[in-house]
Amino acid sequence: QVQVVESGGGSVQAGGSLRLSCVTSGTIPSVYVMGWYRQATGKQRDAVAVITSRGNTNYADSVKGRFTISRDKNTVYLQMITLKPEDTAVYYCRIDITGRTYWGQGTQVTVSS
Repeated sequence: QVQVVESGGGSVQAGGSLRLSCVTSGTIPSVYVMGWYRQATGKQRDAVAVITSRGNTNYADSVKGRFTISRDKNTVYLQMITLKPEDTAVYYCRIDITGRTYWGQGTQVTVSS
């Protein structure tokens, strides 16, 4: 069993920064994909950034140049700068392990104009 816990959300003004953290625990194999997803009110959940166990990253076009995903052992981070009101959403951490997917409970990010 794998546990996923996010933290670091909050409320900021446009142009501000936040860093989200996601701590995983349990049996994590050497090959995995971890990522951040977000879901705004009334919208579907979309991928924001992913990182593989090899360190390869991929970003949604809307966050390229503003968000950076990184990892350190069992923790994955999402550094967000130049935040915009449209970044407002619940941010979820996800880990994919050999066909199994685990989600965190989500953390709210609110960006005011």
